[in-house]
Amino acid sequence: MILINNRQRKIKVNLKELEKKTHKMLEVLGYQDFDLGILLTTNKSIHTFNKTYRHKDKPTDILSFPYHTDLKAGQKIKVLSPDDKNLGDLIISLEYVQKDAAKTWARSFDDHMIALIAHGIAHVLGYDHIIDTDYKIMLKVEKKLLAAVGLDKLIQ
Repeated sequence: MILINNRQRKIKVNLKELEKKTHKMLEVLGYQDFDLGILLTTNKSIHTFNKTYRHKDKPTDILSFPYHTDLKAGQKIKVLSPDDKNLGDLIISLEYVQKDAAKTWARSFDDHMIALIAHGIAHVLGYDHIIDTDYKIMLKVEKKLLAAVGLDKLIQ
């Protein structure tokens, strides 16, 4: 189940479309029956999370909190109990996304939101971009997820 909690009121988001596309991405990976939490929030709120959990004193676009913290990139989650059907949580600042989408990425707000969801899903599944080779592998996963919703053009 995809649980979206919108804690801000300034920026309109099509929650049904966001949920539908997120579900499609999880389906492509074989995780359609897993839980994923998505918190939509403000720069102020994500700043607090970023400072608390990453020790970075600034807002950001997305934070990912995997449930399976020892999962290696490309490894399949082994379900041993109902709790194991949890991928984790994503926190997204809609203010940051709104400002960053066109300015930095030359994308619409909606397209950038979906690209960030793909990025966050890759992170909760153990992918990262600390070194270039890992980044290339992560981009392939993101492109696969975006292709599932017809947006693979977002990653060149």
